[in-house]
Amino acid sequence: MEVGQVVKGKVVEILKFGANVELENGEKAFVHISKIASTYVKSVSDHLKVGQEIEGKILGKTKDGKWEISLKLKEGKGTSRSDQQTSSDFERKLAKFMKDSDRKHSEYRKRLDKKRGKKNRR
Repeated sequence: MEVGQVVKGKVVEILKFGANVELENGEKAFVHISKIASTYVKSVSDHLKVGQEIEGKILGKTKDGKWEISLKLKEGKGTSRSDQQTSSDFERKLAKFMKDSDRKHSEYRKRLDKKRGKKNRR
């Protein structure tokens, strides 16, 4: 199994912040509450039930060695158009923030260097 692969499994336990899943090959997996649906999930049990068959995409491994899967990215469809738009909006805003931050930091350093220069002349 590898990251990006679509897998099938059965929900074996509902937790406060996700669900434990047993994959078809017998391996254990975990679905975090944030990876259950593309909308806000208040309660895991509103979306998943013990014994429910699910299909999701492998995101990686958890700290305890389980596969981490997402139900939002199932069937290899990738991110939706709105998710891509949100991502590009975020990236654009982040780039603007970084540019502004670098400019402000540079201006601050220039002012600080000027003040230090005046102190050293005295």
